[in-house]
Amino acid sequence: MPTVRLAYRDEDRTPVIFCIKEMARRHYGVDVEVVRIKGTKEYEAALFDKSCDVIIERLEYLYPEAGQGKKVTMFCAPSLGRGLKLVVPAAVQSLQAFRGKNLAIRTSGRPHAVVLWLRMMGLENQMKILMVSDDDVGRWGQWRKVLSGECIATFMSDLYLPNALGAGLKVLAVPDLPVVAHYAQACLSEFARERSDLLRDYTKSVIHAVCLMVLRREQALEIVAQEPMRLMKIASRPELERQYDSIVTALQLKPYPTPQAVANTFAIATAEFGAADINPLTLWDLHWVKELDDSGFIDNLITLMKR
Repeated sequence: MPTVRLAYRDEDRTPVIFCIKEMARRHYGVDVEVVRIKGTKEYEAALFDKSCDVIIERLEYLYPEAGQGKKVTMFCAPSLGRGLKLVVPAAVQSLQAFRGKNLAIRTSGRPHAVVLWLRMMGLENQMKILMVSDDDVGRWGQWRKVLSGECIATFMSDLYLPNALGAGLKVLAVPDLPVVAHYAQACLSEFARERSDLLRDYTKSVIHAVCLMVLRREQALEIVAQEPMRLMKIASRPELERQYDSIVTALQLKPYPTPQAVANTFAIATAEFGAADINPLTLWDLHWVKELDDSGFIDNLITLMKR
């Protein structure tokens, strides 16, 4: 059985990853070997030192690598938004209250995206951004700065919302910033060229996994309740289902990026990684997704899954 070594960094990616692994095994004769790489530097080096074949995580750091001549192929984008919630005090009713106030932002996880969001919402230069490290407040604990009154809002992954909501804060509904987000995938162009048939079957596995998670929740949860639940250190079935549902809301059945999502992602790469002056589209090769789409594979799978 041919093997694809799939590397990830954060455990909250594992529900999608293990659904991909299982669909690859059941339906497409591909063994997906799941490889966790914890350190950021090690993760960003993984494609180039051949520690893996495919990465499933943020992709911005690949743009400057490509600008230095490294050949990388981005080939699918199952999620096109940051998927974060804006957490505010209970009394805040609209963004009108934000002007002149502080916005607490994580030092990790693409902070420049917040600048782009403020620009999109007409709040650029109207607020002060307060950078707050997870080391100071705990993972996704920037809500504590809102609770103390030091900041009026922060963005949070809804996987970590319960503590903030339990403390009396609330979510304010706002538009999301289009970006190439979680679960986007890339490989070396050499791998894409030399193992094109394998990558096509692997892409089928990705699409099948996303369709399973979106359209057949109970079947997907049977997979997620095994290794992913253990790795994410989730103790109860209700909490597993809450986090699962949060992940699923961000997934799209046809994993094409949009021009705006690519543009924003490249802007983040330029601001945070010093991306070279390259055309960001040169890294994208969507022909595997398009071939599967044009052939009716995706539509037929959706129809089957809806039965």
